[in-house]
Amino acid sequence: MIRLTWVQPEDLVGHELRQAAEDGRGAIPEVAAAGDRWRAAGGHDAPPRAGASAGPAPEGLRVLAGELLDELATIGSPLPEPSSLEEIVASCPDWPGGRAAVRPEPGRVLGAWWGRAAGCLLGKPVEKIPREGIRAVAEATGNWPIRGWFTAKGLPPEIAERWPWNRRSAATSLAENIDGVPEDDDLNYALLALTVLERHGPGFTTEDVARTWLDALPAGRVFTAERAAYRNLLLGLEPPATATHRNPFREWIGALIRADVYGWASPGDPATAASRAWRDARLSHTANGIYGAMFAAAMCAQALVAGSVDEVIEAGLSVVPPGSRLAVAVRQAVADAAAEPDFERVADRLYARHGQLHWVHTVNNAALLAAALVHGAGDFAATVGSAVAGGWDTDSAAATAGSIAGALAGGVPAQWTTRDRLASSLPGFDGVSIESLAARTLALNEGGRQ
Repeated sequence: MIRLTWVQPEDLVGHELRQAAEDGRGAIPEVAAAGDRWRAAGGHDAPPRAGASAGPAPEGLRVLAGELLDELATIGSPLPEPSSLEEIVASCPDWPGGRAAVRPEPGRVLGAWWGRAAGCLLGKPVEKIPREGIRAVAEATGNWPIRGWFTAKGLPPEIAERWPWNRRSAATSLAENIDGVPEDDDLNYALLALTVLERHGPGFTTEDVARTWLDALPAGRVFTAERAAYRNLLLGLEPPATATHRNPFREWIGALIRADVYGWASPGDPATAASRAWRDARLSHTANGIYGAMFAAAMCAQALVAGSVDEVIEAGLSVVPPGSRLAVAVRQAVADAAAEPDFERVADRLYARHGQLHWVHTVNNAALLAAALVHGAGDFAATVGSAVAGGWDTDSAAATAGSIAGALAGGVPAQWTTRDRLASSLPGFDGVSIESLAARTLALNEGGRQ
């Protein structure tokens, strides 16, 4: 039996109830009543890890799940967190004005691509295990604080058994076997964004993004919010309904990891970068899920011309509604990282504030990303190492952190590069070189701005 996760109604209700608790709907009587009906019928709460499933549900429970999802969708969040671009811009008092096109230094663009690849590769082996396990693996192999690739050499069997790490990437992502950059969704989405801009130009639409997904993105390579949006496209829905119909993952990290190239194609222009990221993000996300993409794109745009991390984060926050959960979390994380030299204590504070969120939610990972950038202070190893040590979505947070750190520095240290070959299941990209991707990105800057 083939059972797809992240699409069955009975697997989504618990996640939607959790989403309701986070976006201010939890205290609404109709939401509480829906939760009571679900649990009384034998429905399970949201699985602790994305993709976990309780198995096929009885037909009656599946029908009820669909009814509850549709009922919950009619109850709007009371929080002032808009999803339309016009409302987002209006809510941002520091929204940056239009800026003249800037051609970035080629080394900075190449550094951004290599930084993203290296950060992703560093976080890959320890994705899905908690902070305690990450530290145990790193310490046991002489890599704490994390300042280099993970290795299985010398790792005591009892630690490997206690923390089941590196299950899928053992052959491609350790110091002893890295030979090129292995495939990852955090890199596939950068390739897709590049494809969108090359095919449709700076004036691309959300519908262009959707068509590119359907043309080039294998359905088995999409997860959580992206899988829900992909399903919705196949059902005939159009944006923005693709982001909201039976999609409890719409504020998770997926849109953030798709945003870097929109920043690299808008060097020194965070407003344009954020607007482009919004057009992409609204296919699958709302509110803080969209803000995460805009935040990342604006930072990536500024990182190509900025002289400091502070400038980069300021640019990112300028395109996010200041009263949103994401903006508040990022500001708190930045303050903690600036005041506390021990990153473990910074991470402790992040977990105290956001530990209830799913490990691939946007808010907690955006806060971790910002804290890692401030703590790293331009040092590439310290930046990506902190992003991974913080746990949560290790490869995603470290990929974006690496992208920004690599751009700021104008390159990455040699120890963080591999054979110049990127694996991908996307048509025309398997075996592509990072250097060629950087050249194609620079070529985008010869076009106009929209």
